[in-house]
Amino acid sequence: MTAHHPDPALLAKAETLSEALPYMQRFAGETFVVKYGGHAMGDEEGAHDFAQDVALMKAVGINPIVVHGGGPQIGAMLKTMGVESRFVDGLRVTDAATARIAEMVLSGEVNRAIVSSIARAGGRAVGMSGKDGRLVTVEKARRTRIDPDTGRTEEIDLGFVGEPIDIDRRLLDTISKAGMIPVVAPIGVGEDGETYNVNADTMAGAIAIATGAARLFLLTDVAGVLDKHKNLLTDLTPADIDGLRVDGTITGGMIPKLETCVHAVEGGVEAAVILDGRVPHAMLLEVFTRRGAGTLVRAD
Repeated sequence: MTAHHPDPALLAKAETLSEALPYMQRFAGETFVVKYGGHAMGDEEGAHDFAQDVALMKAVGINPIVVHGGGPQIGAMLKTMGVESRFVDGLRVTDAATARIAEMVLSGEVNRAIVSSIARAGGRAVGMSGKDGRLVTVEKARRTRIDPDTGRTEEIDLGFVGEPIDIDRRLLDTISKAGMIPVVAPIGVGEDGETYNVNADTMAGAIAIATGAARLFLLTDVAGVLDKHKNLLTDLTPADIDGLRVDGTITGGMIPKLETCVHAVEGGVEAAVILDGRVPHAMLLEVFTRRGAGTLVRAD
């Protein structure tokens, strides 16, 4: 009797599922915090792929928490309303008017779009900001610079920009235990009750530490950390990162992302990963395959 050979494409899918099984078993019940960046959100197809990935993680027993950015969307709204933006060390200087617009865009337009996308992918998500239930308490962010003329150190007032000092995880735990996915806008509340804009990478890192996450994913618009020959560096430790920073391999916007990763793993997160959010199903490739897909940072 002649054996029947299945369609190669179907066989490949079966092999993929077989490869994924031990990873599903390993991470069942664990928390993954995913920072979904403004640039990584991409087009409608990319947003649908992301939503499918998050819904699938929840379906196989992982507890994802999404923390989203929205810088491009805020910038577009500010431009429409004739408000100029100024940045210091990658942080938007935020006056009262800018803070109101940022909250409107992040907690409204962007957050609701992600929640709706997850619903269309078959998942159940709950949108919120760090203000809800005082989920994220912040203090005013402070930055200094050296005046090139006088050589003196001076403080820069970033306005209503905050940095997390306390995460109350109870709301996140309640939502996750109810079978739903928290989607968090990066808005926090000060001890004085004021509203503050928070860098989404920083908030995601703080939430990952507070929830004891197994993984922190920073989805962005680059492949990961590249060496000087443009090759992807797949595994790094804090010591490696220090060396790459000293020799100039990592520069610019990658530095604060890696600082967030280091802070997270030193705070107890098992690993942090910088991924190209434009690659279809990048998170699934990273989590459920031996090869992975980005730059993974572990403690020394």
